[in-house]
Amino acid sequence: MSDEDFMREALTLAGQAAQLGEVPVGAVVVKEGEIIGRGFNAPISRHDPSAHAEIAALRDAAQHIGNYRLVDCELFVTLEPCVMCVGAMFHARIARVVFGAPEYKTGAAGSVLNLFTHAQLNHHATIQGGVMADECAKTLTDFFALRRAQQKAQ
Repeated sequence: MSDEDFMREALTLAGQAAQLGEVPVGAVVVKEGEIIGRGFNAPISRHDPSAHAEIAALRDAAQHIGNYRLVDCELFVTLEPCVMCVGAMFHARIARVVFGAPEYKTGAAGSVLNLFTHAQLNHHATIQGGVMADECAKTLTDFFALRRAQQKAQ
C-alpha cells in the first residue's frame, strides 16, 4: 500500500469523528505495510483532552503488538500533530510520521514549531507533510462550515 492508501484510511476515520461531532482528524499506525492501529478524535465524547486521533491510534497499535514501543512503525494522520501527540510519538519510538494538512495554530511538525528538529530530544523520526493535504484540509473546512451554518440556523 502507498502513503496515499494509508492517508485515505485515516480520512475514513476522520469521517467517523465528524459523525460524532468531533473535529475530523483520523490516524493509523502502520508496521511492515499493515495497519496495526486506528484512531480518530474523541476528546468531546470521551471527556478527555488527550483523546486525539494520534493518541488513540498509538494506544490501539500498542495493544495490538503488546508493547508500548512501536519501533519501525509509521503514523499517518490527516492533520499536523500537536506538541502532546509528537511527544507520545517520541515515547513510542515511531520511525516516520506522515501528515496531511498543516495546522497553523498548534502544529508541532513545522507550522508553529518543529519538535522533530530538536537535537536535544532523545528520539527522532522522519517527518513528511502534505500527503493528500487538499483532501485533508477540505474535510476540516467542510466540517467547520457546516458547524457555523448550524449555529446560524439556531
